Amino acid sequence: MSASATGAAVVTGASTGIGAATATALARAGLHVLAGVRDAASAERTARAAAAEDLSVEPVHLDVTAAADVAALRGRVEELGRQGLPLAALVNNAGLAVTGPVECVPLDAWREQLEVNLLGAVATTQALLPALVGARGAVVNVSSMAGRVAGPLFAPYSASKHALEATSDALRREVRGLGVRVVVVEPGVVRTGIWAKGLATRAVRDSWLDDAQRSRYGAFLAAAERAARGADRRGVEAQAVADVVVRAVRSHRPRTRYPVGRDAALAVRLARLLPDRALDALVAGLRG
Repeated sequence: MSASATGAAVVTGASTGIGAATATALARAGLHVLAGVRDAASAERTARAAAAEDLSVEPVHLDVTAAADVAALRGRVEELGRQGLPLAALVNNAGLAVTGPVECVPLDAWREQLEVNLLGAVATTQALLPALVGARGAVVNVSSMAGRVAGPLFAPYSASKHALEATSDALRREVRGLGVRVVVVEPGVVRTGIWAKGLATRAVRDSWLDDAQRSRYGAFLAAAERAARGADRRGVEAQAVADVVVRAVRSHRPRTRYPVGRDAALAVRLARLLPDRALDALVAGLRG
């Protein structure tokens, strides 16, 4: 632990991508970061990267759907508080992306999507909110432009992010007088492994569809695959999202929402300006 750290932060889903970039950025900003990772290899990689820059990043084993892991995280946060490192921020970033037609995605896959993206964030927030109130800290929930605009095949993922946004709104209003800031960060396409991971599990998704369903949704499936393959070319770097998180954490009066990337900003504007039917017609172009 760095002797110069002024407070602590928790970042869930910190093994790679947005989470890893955010953990590093917050540590560079002077915080001792508890970086939630799922396995020993990720913990070792995170520790090595931090040591290379002499950053105060502490990998912690954290499955946000496991009550024991969340309880252990709360205990570690409380211990840091006793050592003079109050909890300045909780960044709920852990997530996965389940995609497929509403008709076809098995209920177990829907449950896993909501369990990780929504209830995992709720679990860590419930566990750490007393520490955040004591430190007048910030909750940053990493949502998505899909939390504003739900495209074809994105129902499970968008549902989890819509729900996370609603939860953030309610929480912000509940803790308004307690000094806790609640912020939603809404990235567009980001150059992370989440969509490549989706391509890797395409065979599993395809097994959910019968021949008639493949015929019904084939154009959308092809468009989604093209979009996933182009993510590394079109997306913003994870660092761009991490920089926004740091800015929100440092601000005494942050915005309630921060779209990140031109596509996210455009999606937000279109959702505000266009009637539903017009937006439907625009999205229908994805069949292309």
